[in-house]
Amino acid sequence: MNTSDDSDRTVSPAAHLDAVAKETARFVAALEGADLSAPVPGCPGWTLLDLVRHTGSVQRWFSVLLRQRVQEPPRSREVELRLPADESGYGSWLTESAAEAAAACAVTDLEAPMWAWGADHHARFWVRRMLFETLVHRTDAECAVGIRPVIDREPAADGVAEFLVNLPFATLFAPKVAHLRGNGETLRFRCTDTPEAHGDWLVRLRPDGFRAERRPVEAADTVTADATVSGAAADLLLLLYGRLDRGSEAFESHGNEELLSRWFANSAF
Repeated sequence: MNTSDDSDRTVSPAAHLDAVAKETARFVAALEGADLSAPVPGCPGWTLLDLVRHTGSVQRWFSVLLRQRVQEPPRSREVELRLPADESGYGSWLTESAAEAAAACAVTDLEAPMWAWGADHHARFWVRRMLFETLVHRTDAECAVGIRPVIDREPAADGVAEFLVNLPFATLFAPKVAHLRGNGETLRFRCTDTPEAHGDWLVRLRPDGFRAERRPVEAADTVTADATVSGAAADLLLLLYGRLDRGSEAFESHGNEELLSRWFANSAF
């Protein structure tokens, strides 16, 4: 079993868990008075109801994994969802999903080794993953009801790190990631509103895959990437998740355009 450290993480598992509850509350607030049949721009083909069901289902499934502290890939994703009888109950149901996650974490050593599909094979992986599933879908819900999403800088930068570090392992459900191969080409993703030590990443494409590494501060002016995208952490997070367009004024990009296009065409999560 891979027992990777958590050197990319700047936020504690406890803080991740607290943030799951806060993001869920913001999600539920966006649902108040909303038409759950409304389309979700960030998830083409989905309605708000689909979005709520997905997010709550993920929270409940991750909770089961944490309670069982699984040591190998699960054979099934089936979990008792206890869906509400009518649409008016979905806000409470989502709140209960987050409460189930909190209860599971309360009886789990989050530093314990555990199977995970990503880079960090510890229970803490699932809490962090749950947070960004919830956070990104909270912004999807807000966009669907006409609210402009706001993401705090620190969790946004942590989300950029979580995405980039885990993406190489996501081919099971994001098969196009396997196309991100190369001969040493590099892409730089830079959060412009965070300390360089926390928000400056270099991805190097190799014949056998790629890996994202935090750029040392001392290398900031000595290593030139083949392509660079810079923006505020919140905007960069939504860009990586396909919720913002790279052509937006929120970003500054330069370098190998073909490389940038190839990255965004194959990194959908």
